[in-house]
Amino acid sequence: MTASARTEELVRIAAAAADAKGAEDLVAFDVSDPLPLVDAFLLATGTSERNVAAIADAIEEAMLEQGVKRLRREGKAEARWILVDFGDLVAHVFHEQERAFYGLERLWKDCPVLPTGIPADAPG
Repeated sequence: MTASARTEELVRIAAAAADAKGAEDLVAFDVSDPLPLVDAFLLATGTSERNVAAIADAIEEAMLEQGVKRLRREGKAEARWILVDFGDLVAHVFHEQERAFYGLERLWKDCPVLPTGIPADAPG
C-alpha cells in the first residue's frame, strides 16, 4: 500500500503550516505498509514549548480548513511532544530534545519519505 494522493496533499499543507510557525527538520514518512490505519507521519521540531504548541495549533487549523477534523491530540499540557491524529495523517511535533531522544526517524527509516513541499526538508 502507499499513501493516497489526498494524504500527500495534506502532508504538504500541514508542513507549510508548521513551517510558517518556524518548525525545523520537517520530514514525512509513508507508513501505510506497516500501519494499515495510518497513511503518513509528519515529524516537526519546535525550539520551545510555546513553539511546539504553536506549530501543533497551526497544523490543526490548516487541517480544519481542509475539512479534516482532529481525532485525537496528546501532549498539549507539556508541549514537549504533541501528537495530533487526523486519521490518515498523524503529526508529531517535538521539542528538540525529545526529537533526538525518541528518534522516530530511526524507527521508520525503512518507510518511503514523502515530499513536504518545504525546500530545505531532508531527512537527517
